[in-house]
Amino acid sequence: MFLKEAYNAAICFKALRGLNGLDPHRLKHIVNKIKDMAHGAPNPVLETTYHYFTDNPELSNRHKLRLLQVLETVIGASESLEERWTEIFMKLALENMTKSTELEEVYQDTASNMLVAVCRHSWHRVTQHLETEVLTGVFPHRSLLYVMGILTSDRTSCPWVSRHPQATLCLQTSMAGVERDPARSWQRPTTAHLPSASPGWVEAAVKGWGPQHILKGHARGSPPFPIEKLFNQAEKARWEEKLTKARIAGLVQVSVSWESPALPTPTLPIPIYSQIAVKSVQFLNTDVWSKELLWALSKPDRTHYEQPPEKAFLFLYFGLILQAEENSVMVRTHLRTLLETSHQWSKQREGIALTVGLAAARHLDHVWAVLEQFGRSAPIKRSLHNFSPKTSEDLQWKWATSTILLAYGQMAVKAKAHILPWVDNILSRMIFYFHGSTWDETLKQSFLTAILMLVGAVSRNEGAHSYEFSQLPQLLECLMALMGEEPQDTLCTSTREQTIHIVSSLCKLRPPLDSEKKSRLLSICLHSVLALPLLDVLEKHTCLFLEPPNVQTLYSKTSEALDEMLQTFITQNPTADELHFLLSHLYIWLVSEKAHERQRAVHTCTALLKFLSHNHYLDPKEDFKQIGQLMGMLGILCQDPDRATQLSSLQGLGHLYQLLLRHRAEASKVETLSPEQLSQASKDEAPLWSSGDQTATLPSPRKVALSKDSSSQVIKEAMKHLTLAELSHLIGTTIDGLGSTSTFRAQAAANMLLTVIQEHGAELETVANLGQAIHLQLCSVRLPQAKKNALHAITLLARNHTPELVATFLDFSIPLDSHASQLWRALGAEQPVSRWVLAVLLALLRERPLPIEANDGSPQPKEKTYLRSLAAMNTLHELQIMQEFKKAVQEAYPQLLLALLTQIHYILELSLPTGPQPGQQAPEAATPSPQRTSLEALKSLLCSTGHWQEFAHLELQGTWELFSTIPTYPQGVSLLARAMVLNHCRQIKVVLSQLLPTLQSQEERERKVAILILTEFLYSPALLEVLSKQDVLNVLAQSLRDPNPEVRVLSLQGLGNVLFHPDKGSLLHGQLPPFLSGFFQNSEPVVEHIMGTVSDVLHRLGACGVGVQSLSIAINARSFFDDERDRIRAAAMALFGDLVAAMAGREPSSLRTQVYQSMVPLLLHMKDRCPAVVTQAKFTFYRCAVLLHWPLRHTLFCSLAWERGLSARHFLWTCLMTHSQEKFSIHLAQALSYLHSPHCHIKTWAALFIGYTVCYHPRAVSQAVNDADTKLLLCTFEDLKKDQEAGIREFATKQFSFLQELAARLQ
Repeated sequence: MFLKEAYNAAICFKALRGLNGLDPHRLKHIVNKIKDMAHGAPNPVLETTYHYFTDNPELSNRHKLRLLQVLETVIGASESLEERWTEIFMKLALENMTKSTELEEVYQDTASNMLVAVCRHSWHRVTQHLETEVLTGVFPHRSLLYVMGILTSDRTSCPWVSRHPQATLCLQTSMAGVERDPARSWQRPTTAHLPSASPGWVEAAVKGWGPQHILKGHARGSPPFPIEKLFNQAEKARWEEKLTKARIAGLVQVSVSWESPALPTPTLPIPIYSQIAVKSVQFLNTDVWSKELLWALSKPDRTHYEQPPEKAFLFLYFGLILQAEENSVMVRTHLRTLLETSHQWSKQREGIALTVGLAAARHLDHVWAVLEQFGRSAPIKRSLHNFSPKTSEDLQWKWATSTILLAYGQMAVKAKAHILPWVDNILSRMIFYFHGSTWDETLKQSFLTAILMLVGAVSRNEGAHSYEFSQLPQLLECLMALMGEEPQDTLCTSTREQTIHIVSSLCKLRPPLDSEKKSRLLSICLHSVLALPLLDVLEKHTCLFLEPPNVQTLYSKTSEALDEMLQTFITQNPTADELHFLLSHLYIWLVSEKAHERQRAVHTCTALLKFLSHNHYLDPKEDFKQIGQLMGMLGILCQDPDRATQLSSLQGLGHLYQLLLRHRAEASKVETLSPEQLSQASKDEAPLWSSGDQTATLPSPRKVALSKDSSSQVIKEAMKHLTLAELSHLIGTTIDGLGSTSTFRAQAAANMLLTVIQEHGAELETVANLGQAIHLQLCSVRLPQAKKNALHAITLLARNHTPELVATFLDFSIPLDSHASQLWRALGAEQPVSRWVLAVLLALLRERPLPIEANDGSPQPKEKTYLRSLAAMNTLHELQIMQEFKKAVQEAYPQLLLALLTQIHYILELSLPTGPQPGQQAPEAATPSPQRTSLEALKSLLCSTGHWQEFAHLELQGTWELFSTIPTYPQGVSLLARAMVLNHCRQIKVVLSQLLPTLQSQEERERKVAILILTEFLYSPALLEVLSKQDVLNVLAQSLRDPNPEVRVLSLQGLGNVLFHPDKGSLLHGQLPPFLSGFFQNSEPVVEHIMGTVSDVLHRLGACGVGVQSLSIAINARSFFDDERDRIRAAAMALFGDLVAAMAGREPSSLRTQVYQSMVPLLLHMKDRCPAVVTQAKFTFYRCAVLLHWPLRHTLFCSLAWERGLSARHFLWTCLMTHSQEKFSIHLAQALSYLHSPHCHIKTWAALFIGYTVCYHPRAVSQAVNDADTKLLLCTFEDLKKDQEAGIREFATKQFSFLQELAARLQ
């Protein structure tokens, strides 16, 4: 054993000698080797090292420094230290601590660290010696202060302390009036490590750690080593005695007990340093001691980024001395002196603030007065407002306001319960310096640190919640300004995090924030955090920093602070309205165009929902109004292209679902899924979010492949628990999303809208608002599939809510734009619904209120009650041409016909303007007048339902003009009904069935229309298939008692119909010859009237017909086709047309000959100078074509009605020549005769007719014309070569050349 120890000593001796080298790698190896030796047997190493150090005085100071480091390491690693070694090494350390060498403070600090290591084994002896040295009356050597600073500093600054936290903790808890700075970072103590302390104050007091917790291992964490290993029973007794003395001295405010962990933590735990401070008060009166203290405090540090331990301790020590000083004048003097030192460096400012704060613990009034006086001093005034230092003296005052701010914060921390009455004063001064200073990062951080300390001190005070702080609103304004001025493209400091933390704390105090200020606060904070660029971009902005901050960590902490702030708001006011208020500020970020902003916002939203689902703050009985909107927002984001956003949104839906179940009192019935157990189909594809399998274990979201059905399943299940109002909010959110410029958002909103309508469309109540909202958004939808889904949702809604949707869509159907048209098409996409839509529109159309006439002459009310009826009419007009309503319109033809005819009369009664007023210019895209729209709707009905023949009769006669005035309106209706009879309309029977109830209508305009149609239908054979003669007579007889005289007159005329009086036909036949003789009278009006009378007779004869007299009527009428009198020509053509129509189907061959001979005159008179003649010529030509059974009659009608120019003329010539070739010579001869007409247009038309004939039938023409005819043609075409119309000139030129060649061949 002896040999082994000798061997180890020799090896150690050799290693110690090797420490004199310069090779760093070798030195490291030697040190590690010695540490390994000391681990197994520390005493031999200590002994060898000590003897080597003392026996070799010639060793260099550098070598000795390394030996002292070895001793420090070995002593610190030893489990115990013998008494003699304690004395030896303490003496060795003290000797070298004050030794002056070329290594200066490095050598002294190394020796001091060894003394710190010895302190671990003999705490009482070392601290007693330190107390003795400090209290000699001579200002302590720097090394002594260094040791005391190390023992009060963070354990990370000393390797030994970091390994043995008990000693540090005990030293910290032994510091009178010292607390951990709440502005500095800290961690909650755990079983793995104890809380750390920053230089100058104790963390234990801030965290609620007192001796009772430390010694017993209670409260928030237990020391890893039993305290008994550090203190024996004797030392315990001495601590008890010191605590008792301290209480008596008034320095401890509450009692403590080693055995009572339930007692409150003492505010000022008493120890050695308080005693030292109390005993050092006397030195303040010593000029030399005071000056040396001030010099040590104001001496520049080696580095301005870290404060030496001795200086940190001096600020603490000085503060404790001032705290113990009874003389307030002395306190003020020394504080003023300290404040007049340099404020250039941050650690210096923090130290001064700590000293001021410690002094305020007992002298709050005097410290406040000193700070007030200092704040009004000339240097401080110069440092405010655009201060630009010019000299080094100016530079030391630049950040003096920073010191003042920190001092105010420390005052709040140290004054504790006494601070509440001073809070408003302190805040007012802080706010003053906030507004009065030129801000940089230093002042900003000082301001935030001071506020954090103040808020922390207030929050820990039990009476704070019953105290109202008047300066809080102004402070919040400062914080909002500070947050708003943060650069939005960088994140280099914790300013945002600190500010949000402060806001969270302030919200717990009184007075509470009003909604407007809270809204501003939320908006600013959310914008400052969520609008930051991507983290990669933020990191690029820090690439030039010498020590770039950890952007990821900064953002994470800032985001967590934001989450905590929202949680604080909801905790302070746990209502559904508050939740909606908070979320409403997040919604604008959830719909952001930037993916990372949406990701952050949904993360924040999910965190808030998670907090609420885990902590039952919200009252289950309270109405959760806006849950539908939130569900819609999250559901849409589940389809976000960003994966993280998808997962967060899905988790948010899970937490929201839990909240929903709790609020619906479902929690006891259904075991809710955790948000991590989101929807995934089971093996048999059964959705787990259904009510069947709520307890199945699902993979976490990171393992679930998200599909479009994931969120849909969640929403389907959650929707089962929503009220109708909440469902409406959900649908409203999806509708708002339709107009998004984001492709995914619009599509997701459309999908969700369709899902909700499919599941709950039948239950909804506010369908009208939804339909209107969809219309407003439809113009913004760019995706075809999204628009298709939205329109399909309308189709589904229409199954159960047709009247509401129809009434809503009418509001934007005057005029009907393309988007409204799409909605109507969607409304009628299903055949049963399309019928219902028409029925509703017809019902609305029949609501025809007339304007109220004021009896007192006052103007009529501005409310236009008739607009809904007009809108229904306008919509019906548009629906008639839509494919979706084609069948429904066909089926509803009778009702629509009667309704539209009645509507025309109603609009005439309203006397609405039909166009721009005199002096006004019509706009380019003016909305058609109601009168025109009603007439167009009637036209459209006839055309779209296949009744074009009736339409042709009315169009070619110019009947539509008759519907423009009330006096001519009955004639227009009669002509329409007559056209139906003449064309053997298949709908007559159905219309008749509708007429009978209409005759009993309360509206006289409806009865008027019905009787007009019925009197015309008396001439139809279909009448007797529906009603017997007696039934018709009864109806007419009943109408004789109608209140309206017009209806009574029409009924009387109907009773005189030939249907009921067969003998009347022979009477009318007998009157025809005298009428025909009257054609040759000289008076034009008389002749016109007689011809009109003959036409009326033909109509009244009806089915009886005129028989053999038809030929004489035709001959007499044709003879007046070329009469010089315009009205006679028109009347003759009208009579001929009525004769053709009356004889259709039973005409004799002689009449057909007359018809053929009339075709060319009628064709040529289409260019007559008289418009009435032109109209009658076209209509009669069409009637003749019908009698002759020409094909393509619809095309013929279109050409006659609307086409102009040579193409139309050529088509009419083609029809005539194709279907009457046997009459070729007659047609040609008639055309040649018209070349002698005095009317230029007719002559031109005849020449063109002959020209066409010459082109297509040259041989036949050459055989039919003679030389005189040829010369006449050449002369005519020569004149036409000068016509105003270019087409005619060109045609005439070609015909002239052709006729010359033809004449040459004939010769």
